[in-house]
Parts: sequence; C-alpha cells; structure tokens
Amino acid sequence: MVKNKKLTEKEFLAERKAVLASWKTGSDPQLNLDKAVEFLKSVPDEKNFAKKLEKAKREGSRTLVQPRAGVPVIEKHIELMQYLEKSGADFLPSTIDSYTRQNRYAEAEKGIEESAGIGRALLNGFPAVNHGVTGCKRVYDAVNVPLQARHGTPDARLLAEVVHAAGWTSNEGGAISYNVPYAKSVSIEDTIKYWQYCDRLVGYYEEHGVTINREPFGPLTGTLVPPSISNAIGIIEALLAAEQGVKNITVGYGMGGNVIQDIAAIRTLQKQTDEYLNKYGYHDVVVTTVFHQWMGGFPQDEAEAMGLISMSSVVGALSGATKMITKSPHESIGIPTKEANGSGIKASKIVTRLLCDQKFPDCQALRDEMDQIEREVNCLMDAVYRVGDGDLAQGVVKAFELGMIDVPFAPSKYNAGLILPARDNDGCIRILEFGKLAFSDDIKEFHKKKIAERAASEGRPVTFQLTVDDVYAVSEGHLIGRPKYND
Repeated sequence: MVKNKKLTEKEFLAERKAVLASWKTGSDPQLNLDKAVEFLKSVPDEKNFAKKLEKAKREGSRTLVQPRAGVPVIEKHIELMQYLEKSGADFLPSTIDSYTRQNRYAEAEKGIEESAGIGRALLNGFPAVNHGVTGCKRVYDAVNVPLQARHGTPDARLLAEVVHAAGWTSNEGGAISYNVPYAKSVSIEDTIKYWQYCDRLVGYYEEHGVTINREPFGPLTGTLVPPSISNAIGIIEALLAAEQGVKNITVGYGMGGNVIQDIAAIRTLQKQTDEYLNKYGYHDVVVTTVFHQWMGGFPQDEAEAMGLISMSSVVGALSGATKMITKSPHESIGIPTKEANGSGIKASKIVTRLLCDQKFPDCQALRDEMDQIEREVNCLMDAVYRVGDGDLAQGVVKAFELGMIDVPFAPSKYNAGLILPARDNDGCIRILEFGKLAFSDDIKEFHKKKIAERAASEGRPVTFQLTVDDVYAVSEGHLIGRPKYND
C-alpha cells in the first residue's frame, strides 16, 4: 500500500526513466535535469510563479487575478496568452486538453494537426506534452508574467516534466482533487503515487535552488461543496506535497455564495494549512491561498454573468486571498472568446484594486463560522490519521473506502457519493445527508438544525428537493432555491 514517504532520489530517477519513455517528446535533451535546473535558474523573479505569490503575500496589498484559457495551436495559444496579459492578468494559465488529461497523446497529436489544418480549435485546450519543451518554451518566451499548467489530470507526471523544464513555474492539481472530481475508475492509491512523483520533481528542483509553486484544486466538483470537505482535502494535498519537498503551496477554495462563510473558509484554510504543516514538521513551506470565482451554473445573460463575476471578486478580495481565478461572461455558453475572457479579467481586477485598502471587519458571525469550519476540518483530519494508523497516504485511501471523506456529486467510483449538501436559511452550505462522513454527533446536529430552520421557514419538509433547488438557483438569479422562485 502507498505510504506518505518521500521518494529517495534513486527511486525518483528510476521511475523517471519510465515516465519520459511514455511519449516521444520525453526524449528531448532539454529534459536533462541539469539543463532544466540551469534554465529555471535563469527565470526572472517576475516570471516565477512561486516568487510572485510570495511577494504578493508579503505585501498583502491586492488579490491577484488569473484566468483559465488554452487552445491547441501554439501560435493561437500565444496570441491568446498575450491578449490576456494585456487585459491585466497577473498570472497566466495554460488549460490542458482532455486527451492529454487522459494521457492519450496520439489522439492529441491528431487534434493538433486537424486544428491547424482548418484554422479552428478541435481540442479543448493546450496539448503541452505533444508540443514538448520547445513548444512550451515558445509560450514562456512570448509573455512577461508567470505561467501555470491547469488541467484535471490524474496522472500528470510527463506533463509536469515538460512544463517545468520549459519555465512554467506552477502546476495545479493533486492526488484527490485531480482524480475524484474528474475520473471514474482511477484509484486514489494510484493517483497518490502519480502525484508523489509530480511533487518529488518539484522537490528535486527545490534541492537544486529552484522554487516552483504547487496548487491543489480547491473547488473539487464545484457544486455545493461544504467548506470543511474542500479545506480538509486541500490540507491533505499540501501535506503530501510537503513530504516530497515542495516549499511553495497554494491551497484553494471555490466560492460557495454566502459572504461570511466564504471569507471564513479562505481564512481558516490559510490558518489550518499552516498549522498542520507545522504540526507534522514542515516548517519552511510558504502557503498562499486562491479563491475561485463561482464554479456552479452561470446566468445565460452576459450582464447578469458579469454581475456574478463582480460579486465573486468582492468576496475574493475581502477574504484576503492571495490570488483569484476569474470567470468570463460566456461561462454558460461554452469556451469563451479571448475578448470575453479579457472582460472577466478587467472586471475582476478593478474590483480588487478598489478594495485593496479595505478589510472585512471582524464580527461574531465570522468568528462562529470560522470556528465551525475548523472543528469540522479537525474532525475529518483526525479520522484520516486514525484509520491510516498515523500514515496520511494510507489514511486517505481508507477514509475514502469507508466514506469518511465524501465529495458531493463526484463521478469517481472510489468516492462513496452518499452525502447531500443543501443551503441553510442564510445561504451557507450545510449537509442534509451525511452518509458515513466522519463528523461527530454534535457537528451533525448543527447541520441538521440549520437545514431544518430553512425548511420550516419555507413551509416544506427536509428532502432531496432542497438540494435540487439549490443546485439550479444561482443560474436562475438566486442564491437559495426557495420554492417561490420555482413557481
């Protein structure tokens, strides 16, 4: 069984041979680690993701912004990245295509050729592995801000090798967050091993004087995810990464909708990630946070969508998040144009600028919500370590097997899928059905009481219909799925 133990350099290099042999671009001499280290040391601070995040955290002046975007043909991708940079993006993504996410590089190759042939994208992202180090370096050379690979890949080992050697100094994902919400039949034990490799690669670079950022994917399924579940998974992935030598970690959270709860979630995420890293001996890790704008259903009207983006920006800025992932007003339509994506950046950035000198005031409601989230996270973390007999990796595998950690609406067959979330009367995300989630009885009673209060105020029973109504509410212009909105 997989264990939370740092790969030795010998183990890492032995596995690396097989990883690089898995596709033809893995034979590129630029993937020689000595050459890659030398190149990465030449990356200026303003293009190093980790260093820019650390500077932003230290100065604490403004929440930085980053979009999602990626197209298959290099020239078009560079054009897109340059446009988004001019629109004000502080960091740039390269969203990876679905074939690459499933390690289907031959089909990605065909998609690149067909896209170039007809002049429009036939892949839903940038196939970095196929373009190889040389292609990814072209993107790096064409922009002036840090680059990150954003994808959803259970096995991102070769992808990580290629993008880091090309000067992309951040990679998003983790063993849970890029498996459970994205894949059906990939075991959590396997993805822990795959991401231990990705993290050990970053650890290798750290040992040789290069700092690289790693970012677990906070929103998970992006639909009514209780903060304590996403925060606990983010902390777990941070701990797994730190064991492999990662020194710069960005933990994330997807907007839930209630302002107090969202701010509480980001603040507790920063606080508890630091606490757990220190508790287990990782004292030299820089932790930053990322707030994801609304990840659920979007209004179809562009003006309403922009209103939701702006509201998300207010919450992200007031939460004190280091970085925010932006959306576009085309969210409900499909892949946005570069102009729509740029509009989302501009709207988000002016909000963060206007709020850079303002802080959300301390209040009892905020303290109460932070305390609730902290207690729930501690409950989940205690359970993981308990069933793993002290080993985090084993505990994660067993906790998912037992349903003690459970992500709502996830496709993975390794996820129990027994819990149901719903909003309370203030719009906070609570839990209606617990399944086998490892919460204490007093925590369960708190959730039951909150949902019962809402149901009583609406004059209806506590049923699955609450969940259904809440899933669709925001796309219809409301936060809580009240019955009167469904008439």
